[in-house]
Order: sequence, then structure tokens, then C-alpha cells
Amino acid sequence: MRDFIRLLCTECKEENYYTDKNKKTIPGRFEIKKYCPKCKKHTLHREKK
Repeated sequence: MRDFIRLLCTECKEENYYTDKNKKTIPGRFEIKKYCPKCKKHTLHREKK
């Protein structure tokens, strides 16, 4: 039920984080605000399909 996913910064499109998610509890795309080292600020990171 758990999938490994990559998180992309929505502003610079850089792959910064790898994590896993439970497909049963989060069926859609996973989104979270995290720090982007390239942008040097907190931005929205979205799951890469």
C-alpha cells in the first residue's frame, strides 16, 4: 500500500525530497510546503508522477 514518491518544487521544478505515502489515505497527489535549497525559501512541493 505504500509507494515511494519524489517531490518537486512547484517554482523551480527541482527534485528535492524522496518520501513514501499511503495510497489508501492519500489517493491523489501529495502536496506539502518544504524548504527548497535552490529557491532558498519554503515553497509548495508536489508529488511527481
